[in-house]
Amino acid sequence: MPNYRTFFAGHAVSVIGTWMQRVAQDWLVLELSDSAVAVGVAAALQAVPTLLFGVWGGVLVDRLDRRRTIMGTQAASAVLAAVLAALTLTGTVQLWMVFGLALGLGLVTVLDVPARQAFVTEMVGPEDYVNAQSLNSTIHNLGRLLGPAAAGILIASAGSGLAFAVNAASFVGVLLSLWRVDAHRLRRSAPVPRRRGQAMESLRYVWHRPDLRACMLLVAVIALFGQNFRVVLPLFARDALGGGAATYGWLTSAMGAGAVIGALANAGRERISSWSLLLWAGGFSVVSVLLAGAPGLVVALALLVGLGITNISFNTLARVLLQLSVDASMQGRVIALHATVFLGSTPIGGPLLGWVCEEFGSRVGLLLSGLAPAAAALALLPTLRRLRRRAEVAGPPAVVEPGTRTTPT
Repeated sequence: MPNYRTFFAGHAVSVIGTWMQRVAQDWLVLELSDSAVAVGVAAALQAVPTLLFGVWGGVLVDRLDRRRTIMGTQAASAVLAAVLAALTLTGTVQLWMVFGLALGLGLVTVLDVPARQAFVTEMVGPEDYVNAQSLNSTIHNLGRLLGPAAAGILIASAGSGLAFAVNAASFVGVLLSLWRVDAHRLRRSAPVPRRRGQAMESLRYVWHRPDLRACMLLVAVIALFGQNFRVVLPLFARDALGGGAATYGWLTSAMGAGAVIGALANAGRERISSWSLLLWAGGFSVVSVLLAGAPGLVVALALLVGLGITNISFNTLARVLLQLSVDASMQGRVIALHATVFLGSTPIGGPLLGWVCEEFGSRVGLLLSGLAPAAAALALLPTLRRLRRRAEVAGPPAVVEPGTRTTPT
């Protein structure tokens, strides 16, 4: 997989900067506003475009050259990071500017996320999807491990602006790697021709598949209530643990360490099932509830490692389940639908969780983050039991070929 190795190397450079920016932006908003709701609004603005246009972004990804699309979105992200760095370093940044740039980055994400996820299927064969996605998750969460810690140090010593500048420079790595990818060795499927109703087609496709429908529902609930870490963790670090930006960085890094462990543990999996998603959703709920009662920093760090493991295991298996289960011509749209559910819930969940944290405290916010996914998992339990029994009767699945429609267990 030489193309995947080339892309992987460039992505590894960029993702550390991305996580530095996330932590720095959250802390900058908190400094400018002293409001958890404002932190939630910034996260929401970054997700609103995906909520509104995510499915249509998937339609475009199915029509366009994915490699060139990613090069364009990554270049645009670099420009936005450079602008935020310049505003912050010159002391002219205001809250509305951060909101505007967050919205701009959200518009880029509409194409970037489904294009990057679908591009994996052009670089590797179906037999390597799980491994490739797990490696993607590993490098993503190594960035989560290193980036926030580095951001905390930079913010404490030089302010948020330098973290934004480092992120802008880090995009050079991924752009160079995409330029070096051998386009002739990619496993490209034929572009989907333009026709009416292509966006709604993905909704019908998922709705008529009980396994995909259950997957999307679990993703929606966990994304809405459980994964707004950028809203709850800054408040948890400051108010519950009595720390500052460095503490927030360490909390995020601990979750990143757990995510790396979870991604590596899932790299060798050969079978993906809706039932396994249910189990990981339950694990995520339990750890979130325990974290809400953490008495101090050491216990919180240990529990965040566990939260990282359960969170990344759930997210990785959900993405692979969707990639293996859909026709090649539908991949961009179904992955975009996943992104719409996964990222597009933030405009609702971010401000909601911010309000809960302001009114009742960050510990109550974490408790809600754990109880809501548990309720969804219990509601889906009968459906997934039926799917599991049906799969056991059918026997082990055949080898999945590109473009083949299968129903995972």
